[in-house]
Amino acid sequence: QVQLVESGGGVVQPGGSLRLSCAASGRIFSIYTMDWYRQAPGNERGLVASITSSGSVNYADSVQGRFTISRDNAKKLMYLQMATLKPEDTAVYYCKANVQTFPWSSSRKDYWGQGTQVTVSS
Repeated sequence: QVQLVESGGGVVQPGGSLRLSCAASGRIFSIYTMDWYRQAPGNERGLVASITSSGSVNYADSVQGRFTISRDNAKKLMYLQMATLKPEDTAVYYCKANVQTFPWSSSRKDYWGQGTQVTVSS
């Protein structure tokens, strides 16, 4: 199967920076769109940023200009560089990947990581 593992979360002061990573492994033929989501206590999980396999990106309005999503297709890695962090960015951050498992089937499936906690607090 496919596994996604996030890393890089932690506690940071307002105005600080963090870089999250998401590593994909397992039975992977091709990875299409990859996304970062976040979920704060009491809130629904929401999209933070997306990146296609060709590098087209999209951001939520709340993080536009502060966060940068990127990926390394050869290494099956995705990153989220977060700058000028605010207390409202506090959440568990999840990565999601749309994966084609077998070359002989065009079927694709979404996989999720377990999440990494980001806490922005003074």
